[in-house]
Amino acid sequence: MSELTGWGRTAATVGCPVSATAAEVPAVVRAAGERGLIARGLGRSYGDPAQNAGGDVLLPLPTEIGAVAADGTVRVGAGTSLHDLMVALLPRGRFVPVTPGTRYVTVGGALACDVHGKSHHVTGSFGDQVVDLDLVLASGETRTVGPAREPELFWATVGGLGLTGVITAATLRTIPVETAYAEVSTQRLPDLDAVMGEMREGDADVTYSVAWIDTLARGAAMGRSVLSRGEHATRELLGDVPDVLAPPRPPRLTVPLTPPVNLVSLPAVRAFNEAWFRKAPRHRTGEIQSLATFFHPLDGIAGWNRAYGPHGFVQYQFVVPDHEDATLVRILERISAARLPCFLAVLKRFGPGNDGLLSFPMAGWTLAYDVPAHPSLAPLLEELDRQVVAAGGRVYLAKDSRLHPALLPQMYPRLDEFRAVREEVDPHRVLRSDLARRLEI
Repeated sequence: MSELTGWGRTAATVGCPVSATAAEVPAVVRAAGERGLIARGLGRSYGDPAQNAGGDVLLPLPTEIGAVAADGTVRVGAGTSLHDLMVALLPRGRFVPVTPGTRYVTVGGALACDVHGKSHHVTGSFGDQVVDLDLVLASGETRTVGPAREPELFWATVGGLGLTGVITAATLRTIPVETAYAEVSTQRLPDLDAVMGEMREGDADVTYSVAWIDTLARGAAMGRSVLSRGEHATRELLGDVPDVLAPPRPPRLTVPLTPPVNLVSLPAVRAFNEAWFRKAPRHRTGEIQSLATFFHPLDGIAGWNRAYGPHGFVQYQFVVPDHEDATLVRILERISAARLPCFLAVLKRFGPGNDGLLSFPMAGWTLAYDVPAHPSLAPLLEELDRQVVAAGGRVYLAKDSRLHPALLPQMYPRLDEFRAVREEVDPHRVLRSDLARRLEI
């Protein structure tokens, strides 16, 4: 038995880790004990969807990456990380259409959480890039499902948090790229109205877009931001760069131990936010950055989550519809007034969501807010939950560790459809997690 947490390092529980190959998964599922089983990737879900107190936790399957087919698709094992996939694909001039803020997630985890990136308004989420996937059901049966083949089970699995079965492999679409670099534009914007106006007006013309928000700024400067946009850089732009398709490297720095206190203090974050905003250019275009720098800046520091100390941290991410600007303003006002240290808050615009029954993205504004765990945090987030629900929005379950179950049906109106599919494929609830119990899914 081992103690497991999410990336936020809160809500620890003890489960039994199980290692297996893809071929062994059916037997592992059939042998699950009374507390059931949940598959776990690389532990980058912030809350408790990949924990199973007193039960089995299936560790990542071995990495498997096939050849890129003529149509640009690739067959990949579910335990393959997006890092390893990038290492394999970039020298071949291919890239994944959707990458989240870290490449240290598995393909199975990316599907179970239906992860999104800076391009959702153009490409959709990770589930939209899947031709089909292999799913081991609670009975041990393996089915190949996809949008055109058993779509109901497929869309319950995409974003379904591992509760319909264990994903063992998937066929993914890839896109051609000329280099492993991005051409980036950066703008420093003075307040929330400015950044929202710029994103609403200009995001349709760019593939990748994200804004860093200073959540400690108040008054006329509330919501001051640094907006970054990017496109894949062409070979011509790079000039004499020798290896234009060089894949990303592993982290060079690490936080080796958990400090006895939280290092993300209010004075330190206030100073960091001021410096980060001031050093950003008013408007710069044509900067060349590696894909790793542009998409995954924090991946350069292994174990950065330990900096929050022994009590960990929470990432609260929500989405509200496009017309709910006023709700976003009120929430940011409340966050700013709370004066909690946050150096990482990002704003993005989503395009329309897909058919995933528990998939998070919907057309509108999404804000992700990292903050140290503290008793005073619970009342604040519960207040924000109520505002999100009133606006017709939802929180991201892959990041959650504290939502009240009564709010889940209001945030996810297709919950009953998901429960019906789960009842059909897993009537005895073999697939279980701490999140599923907590939210009474």
